[in-house]
Amino acid sequence: MTPPRVLHIIDSFEQGGTERQTLQLVRLLHESGRCEVRLACLQDQGSLRREAEAIGTGEICEYPLNSFYDRNFVIQLRRLSRFLKEERVDIVHAHCFYTNVFGMTAATLARTRARLAFKGETESCRTSAQERVERGAFRLAHRVVVNSDAVGARLTGKGVPAKKIVRLYNALNPERVAVAPGVTRDQILRRFALPDTRRFVTIVANPRLVVKDHPMFLRAAARVRSAVPDAAFVIAGEGPRLPDLRELAAELGLEKDVFFIGRCDHLAELLFISEVCTLSSRAEGFSNAILEYMAAGRPVVATDVGGAREAIVDGETGYIVPAGDDAAMAERIIDLLRHAETGCAMGELGRSIIEQKFSTTFQLKRTLELYDELLTDRMAVSAQLGQKVQQPL
Repeated sequence: MTPPRVLHIIDSFEQGGTERQTLQLVRLLHESGRCEVRLACLQDQGSLRREAEAIGTGEICEYPLNSFYDRNFVIQLRRLSRFLKEERVDIVHAHCFYTNVFGMTAATLARTRARLAFKGETESCRTSAQERVERGAFRLAHRVVVNSDAVGARLTGKGVPAKKIVRLYNALNPERVAVAPGVTRDQILRRFALPDTRRFVTIVANPRLVVKDHPMFLRAAARVRSAVPDAAFVIAGEGPRLPDLRELAAELGLEKDVFFIGRCDHLAELLFISEVCTLSSRAEGFSNAILEYMAAGRPVVATDVGGAREAIVDGETGYIVPAGDDAAMAERIIDLLRHAETGCAMGELGRSIIEQKFSTTFQLKRTLELYDELLTDRMAVSAQLGQKVQQPL
């Protein structure tokens, strides 16, 4: 039996959770040999571009868009539709708002057998007009993949049929957070230019979006520092809001306590030296950072948004606090810093949950099952239509 041909469409190759999850899935599918996988993008740029090319799925086609309402959009739709027909693509799998709209429309025009859209956040930053456009894309899709039950519930509340929604959790390869043998704490501290007399509380989140709520983290940090004087705080990530965060840290008297390390290319080492890891978001779909924290064996303090409760067992692998409540976050961090043995036990349990529930092996298995299910369903529909056509009038 010929393996199905699958086209994954990604917005760009910038560093981000969605981009990393997409490339991870494309690699798994390609290496499995169960699919002929191709990759396309809307913006052929970003630091993950080389990683994408190294997967070995062939030429990465770019379909640059400026708007859904101009002549170029029609040109790019025709290009993609023609590609899907010529390459006999069986499945189109989109991964974000823009690729949902573009990919589902082109795949419908090309009569592609199976169409998958994606939704990965509970709170939308889209305008009402954009949300209407995306709901149109969901109507064209045969399935809408969500990365948590929380996102699925939001979509059903917006009118997307529950039978169309499929939950596929994000997954993590533990090697991503494994420190190389022989690397010491002192070496890592020197790499990040961090002092050797402090205990580190870390947040890994690009300060590009307001919903990540770094100010909440900083307000919690000020409370923690008052109770645990040797605590220090690391913000890993890059984005336009960094100057404002530096200013807020200074206002809170944290100039010597908060370390902005920018983009983190050595995540495993950073988590290795961290005692507590946090996420202060106001909204999420399903946080990759939480999975990374747990896989590294670190206790997590995160806000109660999106799929946080689907990963963290509150009181067993970490703590969940209300969004925006810096006092509650500080209280939990202080407790973990004062009772290190509790944090270690939570971290170890979290690591085991990642292996059981969020492994790349399970992600690959469930995705292949979904593809098989979709193609089987579409074949059955085609057969039924064929029988109706053959019936005499």
